[in-house]
Amino acid sequence: MVERDLKYDQSERIGFMKIDETDFKSMTLAEKKRHLEVEGYVVLPDILDSISIEKIKQEMKDAPMQTKDYSECQTFHREPQWYSQAVASLIANPPVVEFLEDLCGPEIIFTRGFFHRTLAGSPPVSLHTDGQPFGSSIFGYEGSSPKLLRVIYYLDDLTKERAPFRILPRSHLSFHAEANPYKRYKSHPEELTICAKAGTAVVFSVNIFHGVHPNLADTRRTMVQFGYRPLWAGPIQPMEEWDATLVDNAPEETKRFLKSLNSSGVDWEQPHKPKGMKSEAPAINPSRWKE
Repeated sequence: MVERDLKYDQSERIGFMKIDETDFKSMTLAEKKRHLEVEGYVVLPDILDSISIEKIKQEMKDAPMQTKDYSECQTFHREPQWYSQAVASLIANPPVVEFLEDLCGPEIIFTRGFFHRTLAGSPPVSLHTDGQPFGSSIFGYEGSSPKLLRVIYYLDDLTKERAPFRILPRSHLSFHAEANPYKRYKSHPEELTICAKAGTAVVFSVNIFHGVHPNLADTRRTMVQFGYRPLWAGPIQPMEEWDATLVDNAPEETKRFLKSLNSSGVDWEQPHKPKGMKSEAPAINPSRWKE
């Protein structure tokens, strides 16, 4: 596709691309956790095989799609786990769930799902966060959860031309006003681009600034996006619960993640010295990234 055929304002062009060359495949578990906690994201290669990818694509082939308000080329299906059994099973995908449970503890909750089909000519997605502590019209109150992760499964190769992922490392750590989670940026000089292979999962904090390059290829780019959080990290306002009938019909291995979206496990009344306080907590050790 030549640029004159693109379906967006050329003033939106980013004009540069710095590819992330990190060797994620050789990382140990501790190194993956450190990269996620410090840099704000981690790439997990070879998570899905070609058979799994094709099954998801086939089951989602005729799913009704909506479009974003800024481009007819940005199409999506909300909560695809209720449309596709393959997507529903993906919620409990063992290698990713094992990583999340090691990171967050054994009780994690699935918070939302999206199937995205980014068509040729799609514009860039501005740098933004999904974590918005007071909620918003885009993310509702899901983004108000104090600890929330996104998992993206790419079903196509991300080339430089095919809407690769953009991310601004460590931006989730900043206290500055420029890190206001309600801000959006066209680009940032230190952002990185992730060109992942089909079958790759990218896990990132919702508080990190991220976006997408335009789709300059003549083919679509598809992905599945999930949200997860620890059980205790509930939203600040009530969210609409999952339909009980849909949950009952979900794959058995998935049901344990489809708990109440409003669960928190936290009481307002808190004692200063509760009974049974422990004297250790390995998951918050300063040395936790060492094997």
